[in-house]
Amino acid sequence: MKYTASLVKLQIDERVAVLRADALSRGIPVADDETLNYLLLTLTAFQPSRILEIGTAVGLSASAMLMACPNAKVTTIELEEERYLEAKENFKKLGVEERVNSYLGDAGEILSMMDGKFDFVFLDGPKAQYEKYLFDLKRLMRKGALLFADDVLLYGWVSGEEPTPQKRHSIVDKIRSYLNVVTSSPDFMTSVLNVGDGVALSLYLGKGEEND
Repeated sequence: MKYTASLVKLQIDERVAVLRADALSRGIPVADDETLNYLLLTLTAFQPSRILEIGTAVGLSASAMLMACPNAKVTTIELEEERYLEAKENFKKLGVEERVNSYLGDAGEILSMMDGKFDFVFLDGPKAQYEKYLFDLKRLMRKGALLFADDVLLYGWVSGEEPTPQKRHSIVDKIRSYLNVVTSSPDFMTSVLNVGDGVALSLYLGKGEEND
């Protein structure tokens, strides 16, 4: 991963790039160049019509996804009110607000109340909750949907390439548990990739009913 990251040239709309640079300058976590490029490559090839995002931040990933998929709509969930409000402003600035359904609150609670089917899920919220979200995500994904989980190697701690700090053992164990589920469950076909800080890309093979 460290050898290829320097070769990546991020290909995003200039307006998104400007807002992204501003977010980075303020210390707001956003997907790194390598991860965002791979996400947009996957979406451009797959062209889903309904995308679910957990972890809106300030709306840059959602906006970039919509630009990569002109016929798609995004439902996105953010826990922090300040970021939620900033994201809504960014959606307006970028002209995608009509294609976004934003929720403010705990993703676990919101997912449990949602219905419908999604073709693509971008999982980039609290890492310790990834496995918890799976119960509702399986209900909300169409058969053949893609689940794109970010930061699953977490600085090399999850893979054991780097020693885990004492205070991080709990979150590392929870991410490992998530990876164990999606790599061993008959409901998923999964690859774990050295992209950015680690991506788990899962194809949902479950028996969920198709919506019209």
